Amino acid sequence: MDDVGGAGGVGGVRRRPVWSRDFGLFFVARAVARLGDTMLPVALAAGLLQHGYGAGAVGLAMASTAAAFAGLVVFGGVIADRFSTRKLMIGADLVRLGTQALAAVLFYSGHVVLWEICVIGFANGVAGAVFQPGVASTVPRLAADIQGANGAIRIAESAAQLAGPAVAGLLVGFASPGGVFAAHAATYAVSALCLLLLRLPATAPGAGGAGGAGHGTGASGAFRADLVEGWREFRARQWLWGVIAVWCLYMIAVWGPTVPLVATEVVQQHGPRAYGLVNSALGAGTVVGGFLALRLRPRRMLRAGAFALFAFVWFPAAVGAGLGVGAMAAGAAVAGAGMSFWGVMWATSVQTQVPPDVLNRLHAYDVAGSLAMMPVGQALAGPAASALGADHVLLTSAAISLAIPVALLAVPAIRGLVRADAVGAARVAGAGGTEGSGAGRRAASASLTAPAPSGRRDRRPAPSGGGPAAEEAGDPLP
Repeated sequence: MDDVGGAGGVGGVRRRPVWSRDFGLFFVARAVARLGDTMLPVALAAGLLQHGYGAGAVGLAMASTAAAFAGLVVFGGVIADRFSTRKLMIGADLVRLGTQALAAVLFYSGHVVLWEICVIGFANGVAGAVFQPGVASTVPRLAADIQGANGAIRIAESAAQLAGPAVAGLLVGFASPGGVFAAHAATYAVSALCLLLLRLPATAPGAGGAGGAGHGTGASGAFRADLVEGWREFRARQWLWGVIAVWCLYMIAVWGPTVPLVATEVVQQHGPRAYGLVNSALGAGTVVGGFLALRLRPRRMLRAGAFALFAFVWFPAAVGAGLGVGAMAAGAAVAGAGMSFWGVMWATSVQTQVPPDVLNRLHAYDVAGSLAMMPVGQALAGPAASALGADHVLLTSAAISLAIPVALLAVPAIRGLVRADAVGAARVAGAGGTEGSGAGRRAASASLTAPAPSGRRDRRPAPSGGGPAAEEAGDPLP
């Protein structure tokens, strides 16, 4: 891994603590909501099967949520850049509190109609599309150490992902699927309460928020203008759209087929308990990756994250090769660690390299692009397995998973992107400040926090190559 700093920071910029009252509230909100989200598939499957529906109905109910989320999250990003993200997230949580409470009532009463469950799922997806873009801009406002904050949140979400299905199984066994939906509704109530208690610092002047772009063509014209501006900002950053383009291939050829085929192969050959063990190992690996992301401070975060992605090959390869349960669990753990480390590096890069006034929109493009191709990969997995055999498809996915980080590293703008705090330190050094002096430290702090004279961070694209030229000039990357 390249240019990895220790716990003391990068480039002489001293890291400040992650934890505060407000970040703690946001941390709890994310962890509890994630716990509820991982309980939902168990509740849907158990509840619908219990009322005479089949696997197709379960897939349709889940797809209604995913389709609404993927289709509307870009618009949610525009809305989040125009209004208070905190209020939008609270409103989205309250909507989901209501829909999941309604689902609990339907399952408790025995009145379960598939189209009604799909409508509830669609409403959840719409609320999620409004909620998710605001997450990206909230973390930088709450934590000075953005990478540390993302690492802590990743650890909590991974732990919740481990516990959620087990908790849901216990609730189904001792109560009913309706009990799981009631518990899921309660997680949104906790999340909304935590967000309500947040005290978010004010954004910099001109950094988005209520009022939008201020175009004189009315609300619809301003909304369209914001969409266009978001797309223009997205296209201006080669490292951003380059990663999303590669990630579409990853979803189609690697992650999309791996998830359903691993489940099928492990359950058929070793039983459901073995699949639970492999899944738990994957979750444990993501926790380890989160801890690594808390400690390691690479100067070029996307380069380091891309190297970590090589670890994913062991997950589909171990299952495709027909290895034992222990080897498959070990491969899943290594893969989870690599994926989790990449996730923190990517999230931190987006949050620190994108101007605050367009961050929600660009994060929405990121989410939409990352998720759009996953259903395609999942849909192709079955026909490909029928034609070639599931083991051959998994081995092919393993081979392609090695090509993904190679493709990322082949793009200069991606591999050369320097972390924002390192660029700030370079600016101070270029200005003639003495390393370690009080004036140099104050200048470094100012270079990382002060907006440009227009109220926005510098939007000039990085020179071709994405790293060395900008680094030598001390100019902030886009």
